Amino acid sequence: LLKEFAEQLSGIFGYDHFTLEPLAGAHGELTGMLTIRNYFKAKKEERNEVIIPDSAHGTNPATAAMAGFKVITVPSTKEGYVDCDVLQKEVSNKTAALMLTNPNTLGLLEPNIKKIADMVHKAGGLLYYDGANANALVGRLKPGELGFDVAHINLHKTFSTPHGGGGPGSGPVGVKAFLKPFLPKKMATFHGNIAVIVRAYTYLKMIGPDGLAEVSRKARENANYIKEKLAPYYDIPFPQECEHEFVISCQDKKKKYGVRALDIAKRIMDYGFHPPTIYFPQIVHECLMIEPTETESKQTLDGFIEAMIKIAKECETNPELLLNAPQSTPFKRMDETKAVKEPKLRQKF
Repeated sequence: LLKEFAEQLSGIFGYDHFTLEPLAGAHGELTGMLTIRNYFKAKKEERNEVIIPDSAHGTNPATAAMAGFKVITVPSTKEGYVDCDVLQKEVSNKTAALMLTNPNTLGLLEPNIKKIADMVHKAGGLLYYDGANANALVGRLKPGELGFDVAHINLHKTFSTPHGGGGPGSGPVGVKAFLKPFLPKKMATFHGNIAVIVRAYTYLKMIGPDGLAEVSRKARENANYIKEKLAPYYDIPFPQECEHEFVISCQDKKKKYGVRALDIAKRIMDYGFHPPTIYFPQIVHECLMIEPTETESKQTLDGFIEAMIKIAKECETNPELLLNAPQSTPFKRMDETKAVKEPKLRQKF
């Protein structure tokens, strides 16, 4: 099962070999970056810099630093893509790799990926793919064919296992053939998180090759559907067609009504929806990241849209309602400052 599944992943993402050991996305990142470090060490090349866009997941710079690299940040353009002019200046014989999420955390597919890959490879560096957003690509594009030498894939996100709350996780890493000898020998006990791997294997068996293309199509359709419906009510800083997710800025509502992204996230709970990710990516002020995935029904999407429109109107007519939300949950608004200063880590029975 493990062998067959690893081969399936290789075919789906365009790699010669996959290791299933890593126990999370960040663990997969570390595996990939250690592979890159081992590779250049064997070549006796002193490459100690990793370039990362400012829209990247926070784990990217943390992982690169853990692997012993100096992090170089590249800004995004006003359109939300990698600034290739700045990247060209930063790439050098010190560059070990560029870590890139594609589509990025703004939900945008990088249009210059071939140019970026050529730029990094010409300088002797490698390209690392953060697969956190791979559900927008499966069955449609292969990172390995876009120029990415190493990739980690979040099975616990892309292949059906619910994620968050600390787990369970699984972050297999794919590499091109020339990097296989440099994979770390042991990143986890046994063969990784077998429960998540078996679930992902079963998921692939159920949907089949054609099902993967349907996954990415639905994920993109759902995100764009919500984005267009909410556009009249919220500021969407990157209005172009998105992939599987998009971002809203609540900065205008904060200025006009004193309502923050946090308040809107709390209020959506009163309508029976789990809040979206807030304040990320950090390059968007008062950010809400909305990622409906491919599995939500139109009824659920419409219910979420209706709730968000009602909340937008509440910002104008009754902002106090949002500032004191949630109203209907067993626990009301927490004192977050006190929670940080005086954490209660044990439950009393």
